[in-house]
Amino acid sequence: MAEPEDDEPLVDPDVPTKPLWQRVLLEWMLPLVALVVLWQGIGWVRAPALPDEAPPFRLRGPDGDVVALSDHRGRTVVLNFWATWCGPCMVEAPSFAAFAKANPDVTVIGMTADDDPAKVRKTAKDLGLDYPLAMADRETLAAYGVSTFPTTVIIGPDGTIRTAHTGILFRPQIWLLTQLTGG
Repeated sequence: MAEPEDDEPLVDPDVPTKPLWQRVLLEWMLPLVALVVLWQGIGWVRAPALPDEAPPFRLRGPDGDVVALSDHRGRTVVLNFWATWCGPCMVEAPSFAAFAKANPDVTVIGMTADDDPAKVRKTAKDLGLDYPLAMADRETLAAYGVSTFPTTVIIGPDGTIRTAHTGILFRPQIWLLTQLTGG
């Protein structure tokens, strides 16, 4: 095969090239969207099997206040099960904080598996978690089928469980899940 001459173009002018936006779409965006869809699908597959009706709970928060699911009937509720020792939980926590702030019509409750209120308060402050936190006991974790952290459960205004996801979620995913499930 002959080497091109210095003045010979490397691109064949008779072959049309795609515009930049098409190349970016095909080479970057479509694979990225496929990866997000796959990630979301894996989270749904790994999610716990749950009853139709959300199990009630009445738990203490790290400040001693009572957090009860029944207090939020009529609103979409996002339960985010997490722990201070869970690395992925710490990565996703700012997304839940931003979502809660931007969507005041949706109740976000952080359901921590920790039993040290002081550590939970410090972590919540460090991460900017301004939404209600509850110290989830073993019964509540079992009722929601939580064995892996983080796990998120979306509850509709009527008290039915709309969806669950195990694994990291980011703000656009949280928003999409609440919208797709009628939130």
